[in-house]
Amino acid sequence: MRGDHTHHRILGDSGVPSFAIFALAVLLFVGLIAGLILTREAFLPTSANSPDCQQHSPAASTQSKACVSPTVKDAQLVGNRLVTPMMTPAIAVTRDSLTLPIRAAFYYGWYPTLWNSQGFTPFTNYHPALGFYDGSLPTVISKHIAAMQYGGIQAGIASWWGPGSPEDTRMPLLLAAAAGTGFKWGVYYENEARGDPTASQIRSELTYLRNTYASDPSFLRIDDKFVVFVYTSAADTCATADRWKQANTVGAYIVLMVFPGYETCKSQPDQWHSYAPAEPVDHRDGHSFSISPGFWKKGEAKPRLTRDLVRWNQNIRDMIASKEPFQLVLTFNEWGEGTPVENATDWESSSGYGYYLDALHSNGKGPIPTQSPTVTSSGGS
Repeated sequence: MRGDHTHHRILGDSGVPSFAIFALAVLLFVGLIAGLILTREAFLPTSANSPDCQQHSPAASTQSKACVSPTVKDAQLVGNRLVTPMMTPAIAVTRDSLTLPIRAAFYYGWYPTLWNSQGFTPFTNYHPALGFYDGSLPTVISKHIAAMQYGGIQAGIASWWGPGSPEDTRMPLLLAAAAGTGFKWGVYYENEARGDPTASQIRSELTYLRNTYASDPSFLRIDDKFVVFVYTSAADTCATADRWKQANTVGAYIVLMVFPGYETCKSQPDQWHSYAPAEPVDHRDGHSFSISPGFWKKGEAKPRLTRDLVRWNQNIRDMIASKEPFQLVLTFNEWGEGTPVENATDWESSSGYGYYLDALHSNGKGPIPTQSPTVTSSGGS
């Protein structure tokens, strides 16, 4: 602080004022104070309340390092210098990458809408243990995450139909529910199978994902890239891989679904995966190993893939033994096609998670019921 000073007359031995002595004393005093102030300013960061810092909006994404309060011990006077340790810079939120191989499951957040679909209510042959739930409820999402983690599933691959879609509005809810659990969410880009989006459109949507969700600690990352699985169709060709390579200038980790001739494409994504839930196993050497518990779509007279817990446990063991980078469960909760491992009254177990998640929990080495669960259609019209 700056104080008021009263000037006194300095008297010499003769009683005559000694202005020279007075002036010298004042100069020495002022010099000492100025030196201390300048030294302090040189070593201390600017106060967060200073005018220089107040010009930054509180909502600004960046701010001068000098305006960041130091998290260090108080300054100390060392000799004639006021010294502080070097200021500690702000640390960004940690976005840990998962290490391959990982176990992930395809996840669908479109309920309750799709309980009523294709002329059926409910649109499933089975009876979910949680009932015909609303997938937007935080309690439901939290139970789903707990169930997947019980089954050793590290990440969910959530169906995503573009910015503003109903599935897009679920992403913040999924990420919020995963906070602090260690569980991760990636997205399953579905629009590729609808047609051939341009590289520009793909880049725009990848940019949206990066800017909107990918910085969340619960978003799935590999090699510090945010992970996007892409659903293709049998009609896709290497031109699809070309478009995605051209589009991906934003640092995404792209996992395309295989199509005929995918291995010969000049443009290769970060990885490939398969999605064939009517097959018990689909193994793509060097890429992925996918397993399905069964497939019985609502409206079809009989299953395309009958559920068999003995086979399911063996498939799990084979998946683990493959050591493929992506070990995929098809699916956690695609009830319409009848591929879920989520608990149902049709296959309830004493754990409360159901026999299919029990088998994943034990890595295919747990006890198996004497016979597979009896499954009857949930009816509906």
